[in-house]
Amino acid sequence: MSVSPAAVTPAAHTGLPPGHGALPAWGVAELPAPPPFAFRNALSVIGPGAVMAATSIGGGEWLVGPAAAVKYTTDIFLIATVAIVLQVLFNLEGIRYTLYTGEPIYGGIMRLRPGGRFWAGFYSAIGFLQLGWPALAGSAAAALLAAWMGRMPGAPDQPTQALVAMGLIVVVVLILSFGGTIERMLEYFAWTMLGVVFLFLIAVNVAFVPAAHWWRTLLGFFRFSGLPSPIDWSLIGAFAATAGSGGMGNLTVTNWVRDKGWGMGAHVGAIPSAVGGHQVALSHVGKVFVADAEALARWREWMRYVHLDQIWIWGLFCFLGMYLNVNLATALIPHGTDMQGLAAGAYQAHYLRAIWPGFWFLTLFNGFWILFKTQLGNTDILVRTITDAVWMSRQGEGGRRLQIRGLYYGILLAFSVWSAIVIRSASPFQLFKFLANMAGVVLAIAGVQIVIVNRSFLPRAVRPALWREAGVLLCSLFYAFFAFFAIKDVVETLAR
Repeated sequence: MSVSPAAVTPAAHTGLPPGHGALPAWGVAELPAPPPFAFRNALSVIGPGAVMAATSIGGGEWLVGPAAAVKYTTDIFLIATVAIVLQVLFNLEGIRYTLYTGEPIYGGIMRLRPGGRFWAGFYSAIGFLQLGWPALAGSAAAALLAAWMGRMPGAPDQPTQALVAMGLIVVVVLILSFGGTIERMLEYFAWTMLGVVFLFLIAVNVAFVPAAHWWRTLLGFFRFSGLPSPIDWSLIGAFAATAGSGGMGNLTVTNWVRDKGWGMGAHVGAIPSAVGGHQVALSHVGKVFVADAEALARWREWMRYVHLDQIWIWGLFCFLGMYLNVNLATALIPHGTDMQGLAAGAYQAHYLRAIWPGFWFLTLFNGFWILFKTQLGNTDILVRTITDAVWMSRQGEGGRRLQIRGLYYGILLAFSVWSAIVIRSASPFQLFKFLANMAGVVLAIAGVQIVIVNRSFLPRAVRPALWREAGVLLCSLFYAFFAFFAIKDVVETLAR
C-alpha cells in the first residue's frame, strides 16, 4: 500500500533515506516480494543481464579483442578479466540504487549537485559522444556486403557499405517499435541471439582449435607479462572498456532493471514500445521502502536474483564471449595481421574459408548477428539515456506533460537520421575505437558518482559493504588510467 512522502519522512523512520538531494523526495511504498529463489523462478525473473550480455558481446569481442590479441598476443588479456570483474561490481552497485528507489542510477546522479538539469545535459552529451556513432552498423554491413560479393570489402566499396549500414539502421528502428515494453522486446531478442552466437563459436572452436591452444589462450586471461612497446593506447583503451559492457551500457542496465519491475521498479512503470505497447505510466520520481525486518528479508532475496543475473549471466557470458572469439582468431589469423581496416568484422570468415568454403557464409552470418545485435542494444542505450535524463530532469515542473513514448521515439528518429549522415565519415573500426575510449571516460566518472549516490541516499541497512565501494572506486581508477594514456596518445598524434 502506497504512503505519501508527507506522511512518512526520514525524521520519523530511520529506515528511510537520509535526504533526497536536488530532485523531489521519493514516494514511499512496500517493497514487493520476489518469487521464492528457485531455478524455475530464476528463468522467468532474470533478463537484464541477458540484454546487457547481448549488447556487450559485440565490437569488443568480435573486433577489438581479436585485433589486440593478433597484434600483441593474449599475454595482455588479464586486462579483460580485471575489466569484467570491476564492471560486475560497478553494475551491482548501480542496480542497488534502482532496486531501492525504482529509479535508474541516472536519477541518483541527478540528485547530486549542481542538480538534475546539469547532469541530464552532461550524460546526454557524453552518451552521444560514446554511442552517437554507427560503428557497429558499419561493421555489420561489412559482413553482409562480404557475403554478397564473395570477397572482403575494400575502399572502393565504402559507398555501398554505407548504404547497407543505413538499411540496418532502419531495421533497428523497426525492431525497437514492437514488443509491449522495449526492455521485454530486447530480452527476447537477446536470448535468441546469444543462443545463435554461442552455438557457432563453441562448434568452430571445438572443431578447429587445438586443445593446447585453448589452454594457452586461457592462461593469457590470468597472467600479465607487461604492456608491449610501442603500444596503441587507443586500441588497448578500447579493449579494456569493451571487454565488459562499456560506459553507458553499464549505467543503462539500471533502466532495464526498472522496466523489468525488479524491487521498487514495480511501482514506477516502464517505457512502452510504439506498436503493441501497453499504456504504462512511467513516474518522474521513484518510490522507496521503510527498511524494517520484513522489507530487508525481501531485499536480500531480490539481491540474490541480481547477483545471479549480473555475475552468472552477464559476467560469465562476457568472459566466454571474449575467450571464444580470441581463441578462434589467434588460432586462425597470423600474428601481426592488421584487423582494423574497412573489412573489420569479416576477417574471421576470410581465414575459416580456407578450411571449408561454407564457413565463409556461416562465419559472416555469425559476425553479422554479433555486431547487429550490439548496434540494436547501443541504440536503445543512447536513446534511453537521453529520454530518462530529460524525463527525470522535469520532475516537479508544471505545463504540458511529456509523453515518455513520444519522447523516446522522437530521439530515436533524430539519432537514426544523424547515423545515416555520419556513417561515411570514417571507417567503422576507427569510429568504434573512439566510442569505446569514451566508454572508459564514462566508467571513470560514474564509478565515483555511484559510491557518492549510495552513501548519500540509501539508508544504512541497504548500503554496500566497504569492500564493494572500494571495488567501484578501483574501477574508476582503472579506466582513468587507460583514458589518460589514450587521450595523451591522440594529442601527441595530432601535434605531429
